[in-house]
Amino acid sequence: MAKSAKKSSPGSIAQNRRARHDYFIEDRFEAGLMLLGWEVKSIRDGKVQLAEGYINLHRGEAYLAGCNITPLLSASTHVIAEPQRVRKLLLHAKELAQLFVANQQKGYTIVPLAMYWKGNKVKVEIALGKGKKQHDKRATMKEGDWQRDKQRLFKSSAH
Repeated sequence: MAKSAKKSSPGSIAQNRRARHDYFIEDRFEAGLMLLGWEVKSIRDGKVQLAEGYINLHRGEAYLAGCNITPLLSASTHVIAEPQRVRKLLLHAKELAQLFVANQQKGYTIVPLAMYWKGNKVKVEIALGKGKKQHDKRATMKEGDWQRDKQRLFKSSAH
């Protein structure tokens, strides 16, 4: 689940840890995001959830769907805020072509990994992922546990 309150780096807005758990991440892309004014204000306040987000490819363009940006209470009264709105991603033509080809292959999907600030622009890190089976998830968890135990052993033997 993505935690928007926890900041991992200064420009970080939201992380999608669920994607790293459910998919083998292969290629990563940085995409711009077309936003409305109220969305930018909500993002500045950290009201973003990427956990349920996914990328749709339609008519030669990429769209971020399932991402929830909660409107602020002080949002303008003349604007109807739609938190689950589909937002267009801004990518180069070569990157879009690469995503289209990979998405046609069996088992590949495109998932958002992180949302962050780059200057005054909001960027989304998207990745091409191959779905993990249950036994793959267990192996990944076992490997992480071993790495953690190894660090503890080295730390205790160093002192």
